[in-house]
Amino acid sequence: MTRVPVPDALETDRLVLRRRRVEEAGFFRRLWTERDPRVPPHRRIDLEGRPSVADIAAQIRAEATESSPGILAVERKGTGDVIGCCGLVHHGNGPPGEPELAFELLRATHGRGYATEAGRAVVAWAGEAGHPRVWAGVRDWNQASRRVLAKLGFRETGEVERDPVHGDNLLTVREL
Repeated sequence: MTRVPVPDALETDRLVLRRRRVEEAGFFRRLWTERDPRVPPHRRIDLEGRPSVADIAAQIRAEATESSPGILAVERKGTGDVIGCCGLVHHGNGPPGEPELAFELLRATHGRGYATEAGRAVVAWAGEAGHPRVWAGVRDWNQASRRVLAKLGFRETGEVERDPVHGDNLLTVREL
């Protein structure tokens, strides 16, 4: 696979997707506080308050040395306000060597097409980078994210990670 350089930013009509900044760690922790209580505990703030702002800042510092784009800040053009994140992650839950699309936006910005717009830019970059496909896991109860993935051309594979407590995790894929 031929790799294309990681761009400084991905731009859409309304958004700029760029590397996250350490000084934005507080914002990214805020996203954690808005998560649905059905989200598994390892993706929510724990009883000790972790991840803390310092934990997230350390993660952002570590990302600065990575060659892949990772999770990018989603910023509205014109205002410069960060409304969420979107990007590609490689954490081994999907097919080996294939990136997962991940996105999360402030609840106040839901329903305006930002997740679809950001996801479209990241999926296009993944194709330019030579990835043959991208996958995404989504909880069966998360209808909004399932709609975004469908708009982006992802299809549900029928593969399901059963979870009676937090909702089944559905595997979706998008051929590029």
